[in-house]
Amino acid sequence: MVTIALLAKDKTHLSQCKELLPDGVNIVYVNSTDPIELQAQSLQNIPAIILGTSEYPIELAKLTPDLKLLQTFSAGTDMLDKKLLGELGVSVSNNGGANSVAVAEHTIALIVNTFRKMNLQFESVKSGNWRGNIQKEWYSQAEEISGKTVGIIGFGRIGQSVAKRLIGWDCNVIFHDIVSHPKELITSLNSTKVSLEQLISESDIISLHVPLNNTTTKMISYAEFSLMKSSAILINACRGPVVDEEALIHAIKNKQISGAALDVTENEPIDSNNHLLELDNVLITPHLAAMSAQFLAKARSFAVYNCANVALGENPESTVIPD
Repeated sequence: MVTIALLAKDKTHLSQCKELLPDGVNIVYVNSTDPIELQAQSLQNIPAIILGTSEYPIELAKLTPDLKLLQTFSAGTDMLDKKLLGELGVSVSNNGGANSVAVAEHTIALIVNTFRKMNLQFESVKSGNWRGNIQKEWYSQAEEISGKTVGIIGFGRIGQSVAKRLIGWDCNVIFHDIVSHPKELITSLNSTKVSLEQLISESDIISLHVPLNNTTTKMISYAEFSLMKSSAILINACRGPVVDEEALIHAIKNKQISGAALDVTENEPIDSNNHLLELDNVLITPHLAAMSAQFLAKARSFAVYNCANVALGENPESTVIPD
């Protein structure tokens, strides 16, 4: 019998994880709010840990020499020091694409809502104004997705899922990624790979799906906004710091772009004094793009599968390369 662990603030996922265990594998719960020394005692001889929390301190990693894998429920692993963990022999795996459908569907919803200004319509009806002044003020600016060029930055599982869902919308889909992809995959998704500069300058819709690291922090800033079409919209459903918020506010106010929709912000929760909240052409959702009942089930299933395999001597899947 080999043992893996769930490290979390509570036992929310424990019973579901137990149901997914293969024969010969056990799981124990360790409270992430306990002192590090107590956590370390409970994690001795544990080769793989499912993280129900976003952090795993290096101090704790040094006290758990048998650890080989940290498995997250999320796609993002930016809160983990993957370089130092790697030096200690610990790999980090994300959720194996468990949230790709949910995030892709949320991305499409953000695009539609931004172009159709659904938030203003909802608010107008609820306030008793029916159409109010909305039709007069913006109907000529209400856009259709059909015929637009959609630029996807980051063509991993989520970016590919967005491209797949745009098939049938009659869009021209282009993408940029530092990773190479099979020609068959690109063709099947009706997409074209281009340079980052070409994507930024030609896209009507720019959708961000990159991990947060040293290279991608503020990758969309003043220079990039200056290259965008004045009619373009920006969608960010990856990590807030990928976009320079000061530059975004400047671009919106100076009509360098026509709008933005964000599921993430530089600081979360967003500060009530943030100028983004004052702009009618900026939509913000509270970092819930990945959330769905199906996502949680898929994430748990993959986490148990991957950790169990490592505990049984196999190599982990969906590992994340250190920055």
